[in-house]
Amino acid sequence: MNGTTRRPAALRTALASLAASALLAGCGAEVEPSGSDVRKVTVNRCGEPVEYTLPQRTVVYEGGSADKMFALGLTDHVHGYVMPPANPPVTESPWAAEYAKVEFLSDDLLNRELLVQAKADFVVAGWNSGLSDKRGTSPEILDGLGIQSFMHAESCFNYPNHPERHAPFDGLYTDLERLGEIFGVQDRAATMVTDLKRRVEAVKAQAPETQTPVFLYDSGTDQPFTAGKQVPPNDIITFAGGRNIFADLDARWTQVGWEAVVQARPEVIIILDYQDQPAEEKIKFLKTSPTTKSLPAVVNNRFFVLDYNEGISSPRNIDGLEKFAAYLRDLNS
Repeated sequence: MNGTTRRPAALRTALASLAASALLAGCGAEVEPSGSDVRKVTVNRCGEPVEYTLPQRTVVYEGGSADKMFALGLTDHVHGYVMPPANPPVTESPWAAEYAKVEFLSDDLLNRELLVQAKADFVVAGWNSGLSDKRGTSPEILDGLGIQSFMHAESCFNYPNHPERHAPFDGLYTDLERLGEIFGVQDRAATMVTDLKRRVEAVKAQAPETQTPVFLYDSGTDQPFTAGKQVPPNDIITFAGGRNIFADLDARWTQVGWEAVVQARPEVIIILDYQDQPAEEKIKFLKTSPTTKSLPAVVNNRFFVLDYNEGISSPRNIDGLEKFAAYLRDLNS
C-alpha cells in the first residue's frame, strides 16, 4: 500500500478556536479556552475523561477501527493500518479506495514498537484487541509515550480500570460520536448515527414474531467460541428476530461447551468468516462431527455466513444485520 505525505496541521486562529468551541459545547465536550493555539477536547475513554488534541498520524487496528475512521471521512488523519490474518482482504472493503491512500503497517498483532516506529499520535483499537498490557499497548503505557488512544466502547466491558457498559450497537454509536468530537466532525457523526439507527428500526419493524434459536460459531473444535450478549452479533441476532442461544452469558467472545449447544438445538448457525479460518471449513466440521451433525441447523443446512468485519464493532454491523434479517424472513415466509 502506498502512503501519502501530509502537511503539518495549520495552527488554529483564535476565530477558528471560538467556532470549534461553540460547536463542541453543543455536544457536551469540554474545549480549551479560545486563546489556546491548539484545539483540545475532553472525551470519555471507557469512563475516564481524557483530553485529546487533534490527531494527524492515526494507526488503526483491524477493519472495525479503520471502518469507523473512513466512514467519518477521516482518511487524511490516518497514517496506516495493522490487519491481522483473520480480517478479509482490504480490497473487499467498501472503503478499499481509502485503504489504498494509507500505509499497510503489519499483519501481526499491534505492539508498542510498531506504534513508535510509525510515529503514531493516536491509535484506535479495542481493549484486549490491539490495546493490552501484555504487548505494551495499554492506554497508560501509550499515554506515557505521548500516543493518544481510543478504545471501542463495546470493548470497555473488559477494561479493568474504568469500566463502561454499552449494548453493542449503542457502543458503535458512541464510538462514532466520540470520534466526531475528537476530530471536530460532530455533525457528520450525528448524521451517520441517525442513519444507522433508522436502518436498525426498519429491520426491527419487519422482524418475524417467532424467535428462531441461533448459534454463532466463531471458532474452536474441542470447545467452541461464540458470542455472549456483549458483542455485536447478539444485537444482530436479536434485532433480526432471532434468539441468541447464549444471550444469557454476560460476556463478549467466550468459550462454551458443545453440550450446551446440543441442548439448545439451534435452528440456524451463523458462521463468522475468518480469512485464515474460512466458513467452508467450519461448516464441514459441523457436518462431520458426531456431536454436531444432528443439530437441526446442520440437518437442514441452515448456515448463514457473517463477514468478520460485520461481526466486530463497525458501521458494517448494520450491513450484517440487514442481510441476516432478510435470511430469517425468508425462513419464516
